[in-house]
Amino acid sequence: MTDILLVLFAGFFTGVTTIMFGFGGGFVVVPFVYHLISASGEQPGQAMHIAVATSAAVMILNAGYATLTHWRSGNLQPETVTPLIFYIGIGAAFGALVSSLLADEAIRLLFVIYMAASIADCLLRRGFLVKPARAELSAATRWVGGPLIGMVATLLGVGGSVMTVPLLRRHGYDMKHCVSAANPLSLPVAVIGALMYVALGWREMAGPQYLGYVNLGILGLLVAAGMAGIVFARRWLPRVDDALHAKIYVLLLIAVTLAISL
Repeated sequence: MTDILLVLFAGFFTGVTTIMFGFGGGFVVVPFVYHLISASGEQPGQAMHIAVATSAAVMILNAGYATLTHWRSGNLQPETVTPLIFYIGIGAAFGALVSSLLADEAIRLLFVIYMAASIADCLLRRGFLVKPARAELSAATRWVGGPLIGMVATLLGVGGSVMTVPLLRRHGYDMKHCVSAANPLSLPVAVIGALMYVALGWREMAGPQYLGYVNLGILGLLVAAGMAGIVFARRWLPRVDDALHAKIYVLLLIAVTLAISL
């Protein structure tokens, strides 16, 4: 019963962060599912693969619903999505393939390194905490940065928002527009990643609760609670000042990095 309540709480918090920060689920789901599976002792050596795969599946519904919500509110700007979404999708397929070649602990270590680098980038390099002037995404950013975002996001199950939000912020967009764009930009990562992890784990995992590497029981609870969290955040949480929004974003990055490290 305790495990179920913890999953529901994590799912609800995932929904809130999806709306407020564009995380789509991976940001919260990966550390949570990793610790839950590790503590249970089931599927030894596969906890991180299960966490990343389940995260990708959660993001399909969370990010999809959040995208619709942001579009209806008028926060979703096409110029923040269309230049990158195709290239991110290409990189997503490569990320899932690379994941199948890495050991569980290697993926966890890469997750920690990736998060630490993202935190340092937000804090030490200009253009995130203080919004710069508006600038267009360059061809190099689309052709190189897009596939890189897709590959890393699918490999680590974070949906890409930890890269796309700072990227768009440094091109002069308000946090609400960066967050709104992060959800549709997470969809190709979520769909391609989930399908790849189902296929790659088809012969590796045993038990009716698994579809490939995706844990269906945890997935169902996370999605149901996540939808409730999205509705709650949209209707009852107050609007946050742009500068404060950026600072809270960095604090959450730090919290998740500590959670999976410890």
